[in-house]
Amino acid sequence: MTMTLLDIMRTSAVIPVIAIDEPEHAVPLAKALVAGGIRVLEVTLRTKHGLGAIKAMSEVEGAIVGVGTLTQPDEFAAARDAGAVFGVSPGLTPALIAAAKSSGLPLLPGVMTPSEVMAAREQGFRQLKLFPAVPAGGVGMLSAIYGPLPDVTFCPTGGISQETASQFLALKNVACVGGSWLTPKDAIAAGDWGRITDLAKAASGLR
Repeated sequence: MTMTLLDIMRTSAVIPVIAIDEPEHAVPLAKALVAGGIRVLEVTLRTKHGLGAIKAMSEVEGAIVGVGTLTQPDEFAAARDAGAVFGVSPGLTPALIAAAKSSGLPLLPGVMTPSEVMAAREQGFRQLKLFPAVPAGGVGMLSAIYGPLPDVTFCPTGGISQETASQFLALKNVACVGGSWLTPKDAIAAGDWGRITDLAKAASGLR
């Protein structure tokens, strides 16, 4: 059964935002996160190993792998072919909308203002990423926007920590949050997968 974007967002309370610097870290990192109950993984294209990591992580049992930092139209098909089942972008442009539709890759686009939310909604997007979440107004912004736009569901990302995540997850229009605290660079570099599993367990219990 094919999962919708909303299904994917509701699978994990926190979607880790992952940047892979060394290809050999991809599989053990994915296994560590899944072992802790975090199955939805956003692998960004911020490093040259992004597509390779998506391909490797997609083969880890239980992992639901998406691609993050989509900024160019040609990245959509490449990420889909690597195994990504959803995409995340920091913003939304006509070219990205066209690429999402032609590739068939479900897209979670970034928005920051009510006008951007309404523009994305007009294009058929009902699941959005508030980015950067804390600078954009955080919990207060999302709470205020629920009144006029209750049919939009968010994954706020940017500036959220384990300490503040539960405040966002308590909101009616938030399905999950994005965060980089689940994948500390020092833990990855040291191969401390147990620490990452512990962080994942704590995050999966936040909802």
